[in-house]
Amino acid sequence: MRRSTATRLLTLVLALGATALAHAQDYPSKVITMVVPFAAGGPTDTVARLLAQAMSGALKQQIIVENVGGAGGTLGAGRVARAAPDGYTILLHHIGQSTAPALYRKLPYDPLKDYEYIGLVTEVPMTLVARKDFPPKDFKELIAYVKANKDKVTYANAGLGSASHLCGTLFMSAIGTPLTTVPYKGTGPAMNDLLGGQVDFMCDQTTNTTSQIRAGKIKVYGVTTKTRVPALPDVPTLHEAGLPNFEVTVWHGLYAPKGTPKPVVDKLSAALKVALQDATVKQRFADLGTEPVALDRATPEALREHLKREIDKWGPILKQAGVYAD
Repeated sequence: MRRSTATRLLTLVLALGATALAHAQDYPSKVITMVVPFAAGGPTDTVARLLAQAMSGALKQQIIVENVGGAGGTLGAGRVARAAPDGYTILLHHIGQSTAPALYRKLPYDPLKDYEYIGLVTEVPMTLVARKDFPPKDFKELIAYVKANKDKVTYANAGLGSASHLCGTLFMSAIGTPLTTVPYKGTGPAMNDLLGGQVDFMCDQTTNTTSQIRAGKIKVYGVTTKTRVPALPDVPTLHEAGLPNFEVTVWHGLYAPKGTPKPVVDKLSAALKVALQDATVKQRFADLGTEPVALDRATPEALREHLKREIDKWGPILKQAGVYAD
């Protein structure tokens, strides 16, 4: 009886393995959906659309981008965590994947347990920008102005847990001044209101601000990296401008639901590497103030390790700041 049961189990395992292998060999045989957990028009959406087009060519199958915004990116991330593990629903998320565990007491998924990792994509600098007619002329004046008008100044962000929220939290902590925050469902809508003068300033990725800065449509006070950004050579770092050691970069990673077959993940990771070497992607990233990660970081192992380090880094910072959602 025991031998018969063991034989049946072995047969079942082998059958499942053969089915998974056949699936992987045929993959992809239909359109793939890349979920972006933020509104259309934002910086992560921009990265996703460039990546999806290049990966579509590498996989010889269309990848469409679907925006599932809300709750600081957790709605879209949760949707992918619950999706069928077949490689046809994948997630492009940013640093918010590492801050969510500290921000949400009842997070409906575990970033470290509910995904297969495909690879890192890019690390994007951020910029501190304001509406075109905001009174302060430079960073020094900005600090003095917001401290003197802290009850009137409005800071826009893309919602709890977003990169703009994190950057704003660190900025307010660094200058010791809490400000009125205006949350949006993405930095795309927030940027629209900044351009329209409905909010005063925000911290946003260069992928969303570089063209607006160059066109003179918004005012910029600094970048959040240790060194200046080649796409914006005249813009000082916030460290240079007077905020010592202030640094925030926004990394993006690509994920699949837990249980996605390894051969499928490997195909997606290989396509990611091809996309990151695409001349158009490199040029568009450069125009937006960023660049692809090195190919040895566009791997499942590198993303897994990076995510773990980032969770360990930001968890204590957010806990100390007392920022969380129910």
